[in-house]
Amino acid sequence: MKYAPLVLVSFLMATTSMTLVGCNRNNTEQAPTEQQAPPPSVVDVMPVQFQSVPLQQTFAGRTAAYQSAEVRPQASGIIDEVLFQEGSMVQKGQPLYRINIDNYQSAKASGEAAVKQAYANLANQQALLQQASSDLQRLQPLVEINAISQQQFQQAQTSYKTAQAGVANAQAAIETAQANLNASELDYSRTIVRAPISGKTGLSSVTAGALVSANQGEPLVTIEQLNPIYVDISQSSADLLKLKQQQAAGQLQAGSSIVELILEDNSVYPAMGQLSLIDAKVNADTGGVTLRAVFPNEHTLLLPGMFVTAKLTQGVLNNAVLLPQSAVMRTPKGDAQVYIVDAESKIQVRPVTIDGTFGNKWIVTDGLKAGEKVVIIGGAKVRPEQQVVAKPVSPEGGNAQAGTAPSNQIKPNSGQGPVAPTANKETSENTSSATTDNNKASTQTN
Repeated sequence: MKYAPLVLVSFLMATTSMTLVGCNRNNTEQAPTEQQAPPPSVVDVMPVQFQSVPLQQTFAGRTAAYQSAEVRPQASGIIDEVLFQEGSMVQKGQPLYRINIDNYQSAKASGEAAVKQAYANLANQQALLQQASSDLQRLQPLVEINAISQQQFQQAQTSYKTAQAGVANAQAAIETAQANLNASELDYSRTIVRAPISGKTGLSSVTAGALVSANQGEPLVTIEQLNPIYVDISQSSADLLKLKQQQAAGQLQAGSSIVELILEDNSVYPAMGQLSLIDAKVNADTGGVTLRAVFPNEHTLLLPGMFVTAKLTQGVLNNAVLLPQSAVMRTPKGDAQVYIVDAESKIQVRPVTIDGTFGNKWIVTDGLKAGEKVVIIGGAKVRPEQQVVAKPVSPEGGNAQAGTAPSNQIKPNSGQGPVAPTANKETSENTSSATTDNNKASTQTN
């Protein structure tokens, strides 16, 4: 019982402390908080400047051999030997196949014999002609003095004319025999199948022992010239018509014929190409016009049939504006528009016309006026008619060119939850410290 007064005193002190804490908490909850209007959003703007911009177009294309030849035999027979290695480079005139020559060699020998026989016959006919001519000359003075009959003289004339015809026939026979011999020699020479062009060979469709025929449908092998090499690209006829109309109106200057190539692995082909021709007709199936460029291909990096991307400067726009990609927005219908800051520092929507890209920027050809302020960074956090603070950025500035937010801009939250303001850091630390001190005092009291 002697400890009862101490227990009562402790209970009264604890009750008093709890009452004071509750009052302070109620006062804090009932204290009105001051509401401050949020500051206007800061956006980066770029002044509109018109300039001459190359109009670069990107096309899908496919490589094609500069020359291609399907090799077929011109003589029939059995293939005795294949004289090249598949997939190797061959030169024009190089032997590729050897066909059995037995029949052609026999035909050639027969032709040679026929020519010799024809010449021998010609010599015989020429001798008969010479004899008939001598007889006619001998009988001519005799018929004039009536030493011989007129009939004998006419027989001599007939023999002379017959000898002349024999010589003519013998000469024709020589020409026929020589023609047959030439044909036999040509067939004989065709037993060696040669490369019609220089290039790279493909797979051979026949091997030694195969029977081939003259002018058969299936080629023996295909040879393709790969250096230089063609790149065929297709452009819609509507785009080509638009370019011509812009040139006629003076809006577009003549472009360059230099072509840049992007390979399938997104690497840039080390050599530039030259635009060689534009097809004179429109493909009825695709509605496109074929453009053909020539590229050097010394190391055969390009093979026929590869898909590539070609970049071609088809003209120079006289009055255009380059805008970063962050400045252009798309409507649900796909139309392009930008935000501009007017004289009252308010956001306004402006539809624009996009005519391709140059580097990593859009080419705007219509919808803007010189000196207007286009929002290039911060457009996602504002709306039309909203009051903003415009921060000028040079068109050549690093932030605008790279299309990234400046270092002093607040970065997106990235889904990590709300971030406490910096100004509340000291208050939080003081509150935490005060709470710790109260806990220590309570412990000592107990």
